[in-house]
Amino acid sequence: MRSIFSLIGKTILITGASSGIGKAVAQQCAAAGAICIITARNQSRLKHTLDSLEGEGHQMVVADLADLSSIERLSSELPKLNGVVCCAGVVEIKMLKFSEDDDLQQLFNTNAFSVIRLVRILVQQKRLHKESSIVIISSISGVKCGYLGGSIYGATKGALEGFIKATALELAPQKIRVNTIAPGMIETPLINDSIIDADQLEADKLRYPMKRYGLPEEVGYAVVYLLSDASCWITGISLLLDGGYTLN
Repeated sequence: MRSIFSLIGKTILITGASSGIGKAVAQQCAAAGAICIITARNQSRLKHTLDSLEGEGHQMVVADLADLSSIERLSSELPKLNGVVCCAGVVEIKMLKFSEDDDLQQLFNTNAFSVIRLVRILVQQKRLHKESSIVIISSISGVKCGYLGGSIYGATKGALEGFIKATALELAPQKIRVNTIAPGMIETPLINDSIIDADQLEADKLRYPMKRYGLPEEVGYAVVYLLSDASCWITGISLLLDGGYTLN
């Protein structure tokens, strides 16, 4: 008997799949039996993700989702979908008083507007099967807590949390579910590329009750759950995935 957590027979679009959380999500979806359509800006890294996926029939589409015309082109090339996972995002640490309009535009275009536009276009073009599932990677930042220099980033994630509430209501008649996952710190290349040094990172990990950051594949496990039929009565929620950080 097929597991209710299986994604066999489902076609899933995954954005930001060239590295980090997006790559791990694609790998976990493929391992659960899904046919994955992956997208990101970097062709070579996206191809590396494609080659790492279990199973057959997966596809890649290079696209910059911060650009509306790229979203429209991507949507026009898609088959009917059973699920969408929005993982694309950027992080920038900058104090509000030092920020400029360009910082706002970059972060909101990539983290919030690209997601809203993609979901809107997929709905308008009827690219989603009934009983599909949309999963958006949010964050505890701006939703459950904040950090110095994270005001704009947190605002983009807060926007996503607001977006899913009414969208879940709008799509409920088609039994299309819309949820977010709000992770704490996840071990991704974004951490290694940040201005925070190794000692600071190790000290920060001790603030988590589990004494470590999350792993990208652990986000993937949660995504598979929200895409699967096991979560068919869950919509409009934010699934907290933070190793107990917000208990403090």
